[in-house]
Amino acid sequence: MKNQNWPLWEIFIRSKQGLNHKHVGSLHAADEKMAIENARDVYTRRSEGVSIWVVESKHITASDPSEGEALYEPANDKVYRHPTFYDLPDELKHM
Repeated sequence: MKNQNWPLWEIFIRSKQGLNHKHVGSLHAADEKMAIENARDVYTRRSEGVSIWVVESKHITASDPSEGEALYEPANDKVYRHPTFYDLPDELKHM
């Protein structure tokens, strides 16, 4: 299989200090095993990662930033989701 035909993989790494995986970049690889090995070599050279996720790019669907207002607007009419909707007792500090 020629390199230019290899699928694109999105790479997510969880650091030793982190609880979540963060997107660190992309790379081409023949399969998921090769993608993990290449991601290890490229993105964790200083042993900073404890977990690697690889996702073939064609399986990721993203919202369109130009449609953001319409996408998030429905949440604005649900005031119970906003912290100002609730009355907090005076005893509760640091909120």
